Amino acid sequence: MMGPAHSLSGATAWLVVGGIAAALDHPMPWPTLVVGALICAGAALAPDLDHHAATISRAFGPVSRGLCQIIDTLGAATYKATRKQGDPRRTGGHRTLTHTWIWAVLVGAGCSGAAVIGGRWAVLAILFVHMVLAVEGLLWRQARTSSDVLVWLLGATSAWVLTDVLDNPGNGKEWLFTQPGEHYLWIGMPIVLGSLVHCLGDALTVSGCPILWPIPIGRRRWYPLGPPHFMRFRAGSWVEIKVLTPAFFVVGGVSALGALGVFG
Repeated sequence: MMGPAHSLSGATAWLVVGGIAAALDHPMPWPTLVVGALICAGAALAPDLDHHAATISRAFGPVSRGLCQIIDTLGAATYKATRKQGDPRRTGGHRTLTHTWIWAVLVGAGCSGAAVIGGRWAVLAILFVHMVLAVEGLLWRQARTSSDVLVWLLGATSAWVLTDVLDNPGNGKEWLFTQPGEHYLWIGMPIVLGSLVHCLGDALTVSGCPILWPIPIGRRRWYPLGPPHFMRFRAGSWVEIKVLTPAFFVVGGVSALGALGVFG
C-alpha cells in the first residue's frame, strides 16, 4: 500500500485496540488513545525505511536517507545469508528484514525499554519521530507542499504538548502497567502494531510480504505471505483508494467513539 493508506490503517488499528480495551473494562485515558494512534500511524510507515523513495526515507533529510542505505544493505545481507533453495536470488533489501514480525517486536521492545529508562524525555523523542511520520502520512498533501522544517516544527510542537499532557498523573503514562518503574512501558505496543499492520497491508498487494521470516514455509524462508493472487491488488489502485481508505475511516471513527465510552 501507499504511505497515506499505511498511516491511516495504523491509526485505525490503535483506535480498534482502544475500543476493545474499553469493552474489557480497561479503557484508555484519552491522551493514551490519541498518542497511541499517532505513534501507530507513524510506525505504520517505518518498515519502508529499506526503500530510498519511501516517505520515511525522505522525512528527516540526510539522517533518514543515510539510515535507509544502512537498513537496505542490512536487509539484503540478511536475505542472502538466510535464504533457502526456494527463495529467488535478488538484490536490494526492500521488503525483507523490516517487513517481518521479528523486526516489529524488536523495535517495539527497544522503544518500550527506552521509554521506561529515559522517562519523559525518551517519550518526547519517540513521539517526535512518529509525529513527523504521522504528519507525512495522514496530511501528505499539505506535507508535500510544505518545507521539511515546518513539518519538523509541527512534529516537535505536537510532541512536546502531548508528552506534557501524557506525563500528568492519570493521563495515561501508567495505562496497563501501573507499578513504579513500568510507566510508559506500553509505548512500544503501537509501534509493534503499526509495523505489523504495514506488513499486513503489503501482504494484500501483488508482491506479498515475508512477515513470518525466519519461519520456513516449504522450500522458502522468505515466503511472500498473502491471500490468493486473484484477491490481491497493486499499491495505489482503486481498491486501496475507494474501498480500504473509506473503510479505515469508518472503522476508526466507530472504534474511537467506543474507546471514549460514547456507546456505553
